[in-house]
Amino acid sequence: MMEYLKKLFAPVDMTVGKPWENILIFTVPMLIGNIAQQLYNTVDSVVVGNFVGDNALAAVGSAGPILNLLIVLFIGISMGASIMVSQYFGAKNRKDLSSTIGNCIVLTALASIFVMVVATMLTRPLLLLLKTPDSIIDWCTSYLHILFIGSAGLAYYNILSGVLRGLGDSISALVYLIVASILNIILDLVFVVYFGMGVDGVALATAIAQGISALLCVRRLMQMKDLFDLNREYLKMTKYHSMNIVRLGVPSGVTQAILSMAMLVVQSLTNSFGEQFIAANVIVMRVDGFAMLPNFSFGTAMTTYAGQNVGAGAYDRVAKGAKQGTFMAIGTSAVITGLILLFGKSLMGIFTNTESLVTLSMNMMCILAVGYIAMAVTQSLSGVMRGAGDTMTPMWISMVTTIIVRVPLAYGLVYLTRSEQFPQGRKECIFISLLLSWIVGALATALFYRKGKWRKTALR
Repeated sequence: MMEYLKKLFAPVDMTVGKPWENILIFTVPMLIGNIAQQLYNTVDSVVVGNFVGDNALAAVGSAGPILNLLIVLFIGISMGASIMVSQYFGAKNRKDLSSTIGNCIVLTALASIFVMVVATMLTRPLLLLLKTPDSIIDWCTSYLHILFIGSAGLAYYNILSGVLRGLGDSISALVYLIVASILNIILDLVFVVYFGMGVDGVALATAIAQGISALLCVRRLMQMKDLFDLNREYLKMTKYHSMNIVRLGVPSGVTQAILSMAMLVVQSLTNSFGEQFIAANVIVMRVDGFAMLPNFSFGTAMTTYAGQNVGAGAYDRVAKGAKQGTFMAIGTSAVITGLILLFGKSLMGIFTNTESLVTLSMNMMCILAVGYIAMAVTQSLSGVMRGAGDTMTPMWISMVTTIIVRVPLAYGLVYLTRSEQFPQGRKECIFISLLLSWIVGALATALFYRKGKWRKTALR
């Protein structure tokens, strides 16, 4: 039994064995882990929606785009770290692997301090800029302040779990997330139901749970001395490694920043339709978060797979794995889409007892459903390009589909559908614009993957 557990928790060398099997074995625990992570915000929404009210639900959801925008530093460092770790691990380069991990730890500390100070100061002005309704703006502000002050836990979990994934260890991150998610659920109920802390309670519960998951990741890395060294010599900034982390990570951070800014711009449009539509949008995005998890999981698995094999110089193996992994992602998304269409209304009912809100949310979800298949292509092939070191191409595709397609379409379609019956335009146009941007993104990603620039961008 102990031998089996050791094998289960051991880093996976994805440069040997069947590509589809490597990808699947790596993806499944990471998918479960991503589901656990998604539970953070989802449980927050369920608890406040049922025990505080629909306006509290709208407040937690309205805070999401600002939270995403102001943690892009963590996302960038995490992606850069994962790419470098996977390539050095594939190349069996212990010294550079050790230095990369040490640089990540230092960079994360600096980024955490920056977010704690700057993000807290910007919260209220951003909410006012987005025309957040007066009925929920105080809740939004306090919710975000607590999360930003406790952002070190979020930062270190995301970045150190990225390091673990780069080493081929997706099991440890899964276990730590499950522990943290269970703790989050318990604390949500204690703080909100027992102590009556409302929105502040769910924010505090999330911050504490994320801190615990970060500490567990640190503990796991300290146990992996057979792969790299984690001592004072490597816990310092080096120009080469820190610049490469930034170079590889910035495009992913910029991509997330662009997506978050687009969400903020569209959130302003969403807010104009009132509290009920804001709450419906929150519910749709929570279900959407779960529906997207297989795509994100396959995408991250493809990044690690491509990184290790590029590091080992096995480019034919990368191409073979890209094809097999993409087909698995498409098949999984097709199943998810069917389940949403069949059981979506029951899922919406978890968040609220308001029947009209459930119906509105389900109608919007039906518009997005088929788009998850397109996103399977985008995430899988983008993961391959990132793993090979080409983080710029996915960034440009994201910028075009978001800035040129999504935002103008959302505002344009809403404007064109104004009438006596719908003086502000039709609400569903916001989701139609998102669906169309996903389809355009999938076509562009497939085209640029075939052009093959990613073959020339590996670390040397």
